[in-house]
Amino acid sequence: MTDLHQLQFYATPEHPCSYLPGRQAKTLFVDPKADLNQEDYSTLSDLGFRRSGPHIYRPHCHGCKACISARLAVDRFRPSKTQKRIQRINHDLSVEVVNPTDSEEVYQLYQRYISERHRDGDMYPPSPEQFHSFLVESDQQTRFMLFRQQRRLLAVAVVDQLEQGLSAIYTFFDPNEQRRSLGTFAVLKQIAYTAEQGQPYLYLGYWIQNCRKMEYKIRYQPVELLVEGCWLEVDPRGSGISPYR
Repeated sequence: MTDLHQLQFYATPEHPCSYLPGRQAKTLFVDPKADLNQEDYSTLSDLGFRRSGPHIYRPHCHGCKACISARLAVDRFRPSKTQKRIQRINHDLSVEVVNPTDSEEVYQLYQRYISERHRDGDMYPPSPEQFHSFLVESDQQTRFMLFRQQRRLLAVAVVDQLEQGLSAIYTFFDPNEQRRSLGTFAVLKQIAYTAEQGQPYLYLGYWIQNCRKMEYKIRYQPVELLVEGCWLEVDPRGSGISPYR
């Protein structure tokens, strides 16, 4: 294992926040030249770091701690009535776990998803090069979960294998299949996959209060949040957690 105290970190200049209008963001990156194995990456995940392409990062914003790492204890997860309904709706889908791929089939689904659902985001306009650097290029044990209705690809969930579970990197799906709630179904399948491996946690990324794109993570209970360096099981809606310090 790498001595994490000897790692070098680099901070970006301030830039407009992608999640909270009117705020400035700053990001802390692990030295991209560092040779991080699975144990290193797993430890960094417990410290609130995430992966995007070859980069390991976490928010480092002055005066704001709105981005709070969230993880789910899968052995204690119990689906809600809505989540059970979504499971029933998607009973006809198969799931295959494969190595990362930028096949035309997978890329075309990604292109449609970004173009129709995230035209206002950093990933628009999509390109094969951007897709590859974001989701395929990885020094970690990355897997693609392919969701199909017979041969038709409906969704892809990208996950990283950690020593203590899975890290949910990104999910994209057919934007015309709204009734299926494929984003929710993909998370439910990631929870099941983590449990099948006998591992305790699914890391959901950052929960951001008052951000519609990120608030959904508290729908999976019991959720644990990384607060002041400690993982705490809380209900964020009544926790009194303040994102601004």
